[in-house]
Amino acid sequence: MDNDGKFIGTPQKASTHVSQDERLIFEQSSPGKKAYKLPALDVPAVDAKVLLGEAAREDLGLMPEVSEIEIIRHYTRLSTWNYAIDLGMYPLGSCTMKYNPRVNEVVSRLEGIADAHPYQPVELSQGSLNIMQLLSECLMEITGMDAITLQPAAGAHGEFTGILLVRAYHESLGNPRRKILIPDSAHGTNPATAAVCGYQVQNLKSNPQGMVDLEELEKLVDDDTAALMLTNPSTIGVFESEIHKIADILHAKGALLYMDGANMNALVGKTRPGDFGVDVMHLNLHKTFSTPHGGGGPGSGPVACKKILEPFLPTPVLCTREDGTLGFEFNRPQTVGRVRAFYGNFGMFVRALAYILANGPDGLRQTTEDAVLNANYLRAKLEGIFELPYKTATLHEVVFSDRAQARNGIKTGDMAKRMIDYGFHPYTVSFPMIVAGAMMIEPTESESRQELDLLVDALKQIAREAEENPQLVLDAPHTTRVSRMDETAAARKPVLRWKAPALATPLQPDTAAKEW
Repeated sequence: MDNDGKFIGTPQKASTHVSQDERLIFEQSSPGKKAYKLPALDVPAVDAKVLLGEAAREDLGLMPEVSEIEIIRHYTRLSTWNYAIDLGMYPLGSCTMKYNPRVNEVVSRLEGIADAHPYQPVELSQGSLNIMQLLSECLMEITGMDAITLQPAAGAHGEFTGILLVRAYHESLGNPRRKILIPDSAHGTNPATAAVCGYQVQNLKSNPQGMVDLEELEKLVDDDTAALMLTNPSTIGVFESEIHKIADILHAKGALLYMDGANMNALVGKTRPGDFGVDVMHLNLHKTFSTPHGGGGPGSGPVACKKILEPFLPTPVLCTREDGTLGFEFNRPQTVGRVRAFYGNFGMFVRALAYILANGPDGLRQTTEDAVLNANYLRAKLEGIFELPYKTATLHEVVFSDRAQARNGIKTGDMAKRMIDYGFHPYTVSFPMIVAGAMMIEPTESESRQELDLLVDALKQIAREAEENPQLVLDAPHTTRVSRMDETAAARKPVLRWKAPALATPLQPDTAAKEW
């Protein structure tokens, strides 16, 4: 950096030489090496075939024989090559990659919580059931809904469950209806969910402000419309300011309003979907309420709904029994049935509840305000450097376009790869699709102003490079152990498994890399 804190020049390229034994633990294998030493058997040995029958394998395949220190160093080395939220920010738009407070992890590992078994009787599970009951009450209060199920395992699973409720409701009235309306700014899972549930998908165009076009909605909603699946705020970070009118148009035709709650982190503590006409919605506990997201762990996608949809909730339904204890109700004639083998991902419930209780109403409101403030700070700092396709006020995320840089042949994906050289995880590229060359950035409430300033400086420098030295950006990343991939070949000819090299011919580093 120079004296003004700006990035200058090209980041130092990391050494491309990685020794052969660093590439693959398989190449460190030597016959007879072991990472353990077991005591002699004090019971008679049993043949595996006696226990497993035909399932027993005589040949275990080519497995590496390595020492303990080689195993430890191999996996520790790999961990240092990864990017993680503990190292820096994830500005992925629409994904809400926030920091997970460690107190949530501590609580989820408490004795009696971490080792609770889903098959133990309800009499021995009252503590776990109370956690689920309290979480349900909190989520209903946050969303303004009347009933909830915690069963769905993730956001898309929540969508599926929510639309099953919509279908069951219309079927109870004698007509499941045939189509679902989905805005062009929707998450890609929305049309997939509608199709899986047996509906035709009808696209709804956005207006110049990036919101639902009310005139277009009026034309499309008819007696055959089951629901509108609406992400609010939308994928461009814009709040549907006329959401009441949208709900009124749908309800006048007997259709329902489904809200994709993936971006609920922009609303918590400020407004409630149930109060502005939403009939059913899902929540992403692994986004809004901080539990691990993506590769970090399992998800959870509770579905909250209004009273009219409560009879159709998946069974079993958590309830208070006559003696005041908690249990499950199975006798629900109109239920859509189970959507999960057990009652959801319990560890995610614990983490989400810990997050909600630790923050309280004021803290949750503050996280929302900070997330919106951070996104608008980035918008103010970068507007003019990158094109802003929609001038409408944004909430938790901001979407720019690569249009200015594309004049020099630099696309959103090129700049995202260059970000890696500056120590940042890339933003979301090319989404939402209603923005050509989209650069979707969501800082979340986790990031400080200092971290945001570093991101701004990096993006400004990349924009300068796109003007002055486009090839530098086109060849990025420069500092990673793996250079830029052939994305077409990776998509059409993916290598999905490791192929063992011939042991008689030791691999050279270049060959090992290709095999890997």
